[in-house]
Amino acid sequence: MGMIICGAPGCWGVEDPKNPHNPHWTKVLSEASQAGYGAIELGPYGYLPIDADLVAAELTKNNLAIVAGTIFQDLLSKDNLPNVLQYVDDICSVITDPKLPKLPTEDGQKFPAPFLTVMDWYHEERDSVAGHFDTAPRLSDEEWAAFIENVTAVCERANHWGVRPTIHPHAGGYIEFADEIEKIARDIPYEIAGFCLDTGHLYYSGMDPVEYIKKYQDRLDYVHFKDVNDVIYKEVLKEHIPFFDGCAKGTMCPIGKGSLDYVAIREALEEVSYHGYITIEQERDPRDSDGSLEDVRASVAYLQKNGYQI
Repeated sequence: MGMIICGAPGCWGVEDPKNPHNPHWTKVLSEASQAGYGAIELGPYGYLPIDADLVAAELTKNNLAIVAGTIFQDLLSKDNLPNVLQYVDDICSVITDPKLPKLPTEDGQKFPAPFLTVMDWYHEERDSVAGHFDTAPRLSDEEWAAFIENVTAVCERANHWGVRPTIHPHAGGYIEFADEIEKIARDIPYEIAGFCLDTGHLYYSGMDPVEYIKKYQDRLDYVHFKDVNDVIYKEVLKEHIPFFDGCAKGTMCPIGKGSLDYVAIREALEEVSYHGYITIEQERDPRDSDGSLEDVRASVAYLQKNGYQI
């Protein structure tokens, strides 16, 4: 089928590299390997060491490769851009190092892994209304133009390294809702960046993943999977709490135990001839990471049962 399932440190609750409750990165790589993955994302900047020799040794030990690096930063502030560009350089210097184990390119895959997922984050005014299309503040035309300049600069820096940037709409950031995704598609040419569509974030923010996979099939370079516990999700929306606070309550659950239809999603990916990598994420509180391996195994087993490859 040409779709291979990978993992991400987010399944172990790793979103903020400074969180003292994060499990050690070597434990995450070990458990990713135990789950049967052949590849994992690098995670947020600073979680895995910016040290290609050290990372390569641990990946080799666990029979893993890197499927993507991650930019998860404030992409609105011009003052923050130099730092973000340095992060891009650091990440790309690791994931392109020839010592790292490499993933094969699937037949029909548009771009080789590893990718760079590009996500906007760190805006309290948006995080508190994640998932609320009607009340979330939008950027002015002037702010949007400056935002696009920053996102473009990040993507062009990744391209300079030969790494394909994929823009990832994310609940609680300024690329979240249908209108914002449409504007990104309009303002950033596919030659500069593709899309990483995340089924859970689409659902969380009021969109049907099947519809959006088809709508943006020509820009779809990489995919994230997650599932949503609808009962907790609806409670979280009523509470108007930040996205990751909702995740700590259990908004995200193992694939197959939530509301998303992964048979229909597989059929949509097959219909648009998607060839490439799919990364499972199940955001959670890192203090709950002792249950991560069990949940990841459950997600993998469900997907395998329903026609996906590992």
